[in-house]
Amino acid sequence: MVRELVPDAFWHPVVPLLPLPRPKKKLDRPRVDDRAALEAIVFVLRSGIP
Repeated sequence: MVRELVPDAFWHPVVPLLPLPRPKKKLDRPRVDDRAALEAIVFVLRSGIP
C-alpha cells in the first residue's frame, strides 16, 4: 500500500503559490509534474536522507 506524502488537503493551498510554467525551449528537458516534485521534497525532509 502506497502512502500519500502530499494529501489533497495539503496540495490545494500550495497550487496558487507555484509559478506558472515558462515557455518550453526545444533543447530543455521535460518539466516534472509539480506535485511529484513536492512529494520528492517532502520525502527527503521526512526521511532525513542527505
